[in-house]
Amino acid sequence: MEHKLGAVESRFADIVWSHAPLSTGELVKLCEEQLHWKRTTTYTVLKKLGERGFFLLRDGTVTALISREDYYAARSEGFVEETFQGSLPAFIAAFTKKKTLTREEIAQIKQMIDDCQER
Repeated sequence: MEHKLGAVESRFADIVWSHAPLSTGELVKLCEEQLHWKRTTTYTVLKKLGERGFFLLRDGTVTALISREDYYAARSEGFVEETFQGSLPAFIAAFTKKKTLTREEIAQIKQMIDDCQER
């Protein structure tokens, strides 16, 4: 994905993704509680992310145009493509060089591979 979210934008997006669809009033209240933002800041960030294709504001309701899962999947794919020339095995080799996987994590990865083979 070409559009990346900054740290503050990610926190805002997580609020929307966790509650969408939601009214602008609800969003303003959540951003005030969780981010300590004023109403104008919430609307500014919503407008900016709307222009970038993340969210839609229509008739006072905010909806997501891209899901959290799809966004992070695209970001992960982009990272592997840019950093490891698209090689998932090279990414896993680099990742596991410093981090030991638990048996549960290994089982989950094996299950993912099995699921891919079945498709």
